[in-house]
Parts: sequence; C-alpha cells; structure tokens
Amino acid sequence: MILDRYLIRQFLSTLAFSLIALSVLFVIIDLFDNLDKFLDNNVKVETAVKYYVLFLPGVLRLIAPVATLLAALFSIGRLSTNLEIVSIRAGGRSLYRMLVPFVLVVTAISFGQLYFNGWVAPRAAWDLAQIKRGVLRQADGSSSMYNMYFRDVPLQNVSIEYYDELLKSARNVVIEQFSSVEHPRITKKIEAAVMDWNDSLRIWKAPLATIWTFDGDSVRMEHALNIQMPFSIAENRIVNLQRNPEELTLDELKEYIQTMKLGGKNSRKMEITYYAEWAFPFAHVIVMLIAVPFASVRRRGGMAVNIAAAMIIAFSFIAFNTISQAQGLNSSVDAAIVAWTSNGVFLIVAMVIIARTRT
Repeated sequence: MILDRYLIRQFLSTLAFSLIALSVLFVIIDLFDNLDKFLDNNVKVETAVKYYVLFLPGVLRLIAPVATLLAALFSIGRLSTNLEIVSIRAGGRSLYRMLVPFVLVVTAISFGQLYFNGWVAPRAAWDLAQIKRGVLRQADGSSSMYNMYFRDVPLQNVSIEYYDELLKSARNVVIEQFSSVEHPRITKKIEAAVMDWNDSLRIWKAPLATIWTFDGDSVRMEHALNIQMPFSIAENRIVNLQRNPEELTLDELKEYIQTMKLGGKNSRKMEITYYAEWAFPFAHVIVMLIAVPFASVRRRGGMAVNIAAAMIIAFSFIAFNTISQAQGLNSSVDAAIVAWTSNGVFLIVAMVIIARTRT
C-alpha cells in the first residue's frame, strides 16, 4: 500500500502539472488570437476573466487524456531512469501488479471526465457562446430556422416553414393526421399562419387555424380561434437544433438526435458524436495501459523518447478516431460501434505492448 500511494502520488502530481501547463498554453494561444477583439469591443477585465474561466472546461475536455498520457510516461519514465522500477521488480512486484493502482485511479478519472464532458463543459460552452455573441459580436448562427418537418407521433406529420427562436413563434404550419401506418389515409389537416409557444401552459397555440376533416369521400372545413395545436415537441427541443453539439449536455444531445429524426433529418453524424462522447473519457484507461509498460523499460534517450512516444500515441489515437468516425458516416455499422472502434483498437495495442514487456 505504501508503494501504491507513492506511485499514485508521483502520477497525480505530474498529471496536475501537465493539465496546468497545457491549459495555460491553450489560453495564451487563444488570448493572442482574440486580443484585438477584446480591445475593439472595449471588453472589461472581469468579462475577459469570465471568458477564460468558461473557456477552460472546453480545453480540459480535449486535453485530459493527453495529460494522462504525458503524466504516465513522465512519472514512470522518471522512476525507470532513477532505477526505482528495477528496485520495485526486485522486491517481487510484477508489471501487472504495478498497473493495478494506476488503472483504478484512471478509471475513476474516466468516470469523472464523463460527467464533466457530458454535463459541466456543455454548460460552460453555452455561456461562453453567449459572451461571443453578445460581447465579442461573433455571430455563429441565426435565431431563425426554415423548412422543418416532423413526425412527432407515428400518425402525424408536421411541417413548419419558418421558426423564430426569440419570439418562440412558427409560421405557415401544416399538421396532417393519418388513419394508420400500414395504409395511411389522411383524416385531418390543420393549417395555421402563426403558431406560438405558451411558456406557462407549455403548449402550442394558434390564434387562427383552418381545419379540414376527411370522412370517406366527404370533406368538412372549419375555422377555429385560439386553439391548442396537437404538436408535442416542446420549444426548447426545437431551439436545440440551432446549438452546436458541444453546447449540449448528453441528455440534450440525445433529445437533439430524436428531434432531428422526427424532423426528417439525417442524424447519423450526431449519433456517432453522441456515442463518442461516452467513449472518449475512457481513453484515460487505454493510454495508461500503453504508457506504463512502455515507460517502465529504461531506454536510450530518456525523457526525449517518452515525449516522442506521447506525441506519436496521441496523434495516432486522434487521427484514427477522426478517420474511423468519418468512414463510419457512410457505413451501415451501428453508430455505437463506430464511436468505440478507436478505443477497441488501441486497447488491443495496449494488450500487445503489455504482453511483450518483461513483467
């Protein structure tokens, strides 16, 4: 236990340094990129500080596995250079036993980052986007959407020609209801020039609507004032279609995908992104399984070799992850399998490295 605590302390202290160093580097790069915008828009110091407080979660979301890789290579590499690994093995501790505390710690880190990436970072990204739009005047989208189509229930189609997010109002709405899925025959059609969202009642209402009822060969038409529209998709789910995926929590992203499907949109890319958000945090475990056996062997070049190895492993993982997801867009493979492919492949690589390393 004493040795386990010593190894973990070495790793965590190096991990903290890696996270701080990489975060500072990203902040400096972004500051140089945005400094002219801050000055042109007379941004206050407190606003700039808030900007970078909200900027950091997005950085940590990406660099954490890389920091874990660097921390493992550096901490274990330092022990190997100082011949401490030799002493540990001489004391009867195998490579597999040495891996145990590291794997337990990074597994806990993985679950922590899953929550951080899935719920904390998106909130920060959304608040950061508000600063960009409001203070820096960087418009990355409009508040209006056009030509949306939904099947919110199996026997109902809804089309919206125009939707204004700020007014929470839809224009030129058509709702069609059908008799059955197997033999669809239209039974009712509702048209409304305007459909507004009522926040207090959480329903859609139309000031004026025209309703056609089809009964066999007969058609009955009537006008209705201030009616509740039979559209079940809430306003916030439509609004989420305008937000970037990184601004959505995992729950919101799942709803986003469902809304896209109801709207007749291709949701394949978003489904892969959703499952990739679940898979990415567990890269911590995989890079640890690669780094510990690699760094435990003393090599010529010392830390320089570990730095080079970290760069190669990190870039290889990112490149493979990007390519596999791009290829998966046009394949029939399940989106979850596509998203987890990189983790699976590099887990096999880790097992090969462990098997080939003297224990």
